[in-house]
Amino acid sequence: MMLVEVTHVSQAALPVDQFKEYLRLGTGFADGSLQDGLLESHLRAAMAAIEARTGKILIARDFRWDVSVWRNAEGQVLPVSPVTDVTEVVLINRHGAELQVDPDRWFLQPDQHRPMICPLGGDLPDVPRGGAVRIMLTAGYGPEWSDLPRDLAQAVIILAGHFYQNRFSGHEHSGMPEVVRALIEGYRNLRLFMGGAHG
Repeated sequence: MMLVEVTHVSQAALPVDQFKEYLRLGTGFADGSLQDGLLESHLRAAMAAIEARTGKILIARDFRWDVSVWRNAEGQVLPVSPVTDVTEVVLINRHGAELQVDPDRWFLQPDQHRPMICPLGGDLPDVPRGGAVRIMLTAGYGPEWSDLPRDLAQAVIILAGHFYQNRFSGHEHSGMPEVVRALIEGYRNLRLFMGGAHG
């Protein structure tokens, strides 16, 4: 299984000004944007860490997910949430030839923790032997920072601040403050694959 980010979070969607206020950095000066690149990098690192810990995509974007076998042909749990759209399901044989699965054969079952792609009658189509299935999906709470739940947004800001304040220690991306763990705890879920649980 391989999940690839197809589109990326734009610079405009990041709360750089809000982050500056949190850090109590001066504003209104001619050189006020000098640290914007650094602040942006810490925000992106914090988002990535929280997305990895929770399985939740914060700012909406498109992904490609390739699987070589269905975990359950009666309904495949998707690797991230919340998923707002599945745009295509494509069977790929071992020679690379592609066959798009008719959208009338499957549907997205939304869920905050375990969204699924399910068949409309019967099972999901067989994966070609030696081949794969490509699923194109859109996941995230929305395209804007304001679309995030407040506690997740606050967790990103606090964690990015932790990275910023420890940037010279050599350990800026190690560990996660307890307050951040508390803020994201309700968003963590046990992702069930092959009968096993992975938190």
